[in-house]
Amino acid sequence: MNHRRALVIGSTGGIGAALSRALVSQGWHVTGLSRRADGFDITSEQAVIAGLAPLAPGFDRLIVATGALALPGAAPEKALRSLDPAVLAAQFAINAIGPALVLKHGLRLVPRDRPVLVAALSARVGSIGDNRLGGWYSYRAAKAALNQLIHTAAIEIARSHPLAAIVALHPGTVATGLTEAYRGTHPARPPDAAAHDLLAVMDRLTAADTGGFFDWKGSPVPW
Repeated sequence: MNHRRALVIGSTGGIGAALSRALVSQGWHVTGLSRRADGFDITSEQAVIAGLAPLAPGFDRLIVATGALALPGAAPEKALRSLDPAVLAAQFAINAIGPALVLKHGLRLVPRDRPVLVAALSARVGSIGDNRLGGWYSYRAAKAALNQLIHTAAIEIARSHPLAAIVALHPGTVATGLTEAYRGTHPARPPDAAAHDLLAVMDRLTAADTGGFFDWKGSPVPW
């Protein structure tokens, strides 16, 4: 009998829900947490602590599928003059600090003695090396910060969890509410297709890949 357990944070969002469905279809036992369904607010450390506290250790995958491209009334910036410190701080809270808090308080949930995977959904626009268009200051910076947090945590966690893979993943452009207003003519894939591809990448990752940043095809993304 298959007893693999996965914890999906952001399980009611477009990608999070698709990931949860795909995992269940593969025989995983999935626990989902989200702000909408459970009041799991990743911008509040107390909410993260309270949400994770009832869970028993033994998860083979911990997936953070939360994120926000734009905040209400604050579209991604096209120019430096549009930079708003409050929006910048809010983007960091949602896209960088929140996932880091989940890792901080959720690490106790993953075993030390067998292969496990912890993945946070990042974005290619968070790549400094791949940035050729500029703009989107807050979102880019927040995702770049997330990548650094994941990479740094992976170095530390490798000492206590030598079989773990701690990674950032770029799902590609997915047809969700998060991207609808900003993808224009850029091709977007359905959430279920994106989830299928992401899980295939997760299946191939090992401890040798920990600290890495990979796209939905499994290719490394420049920092």
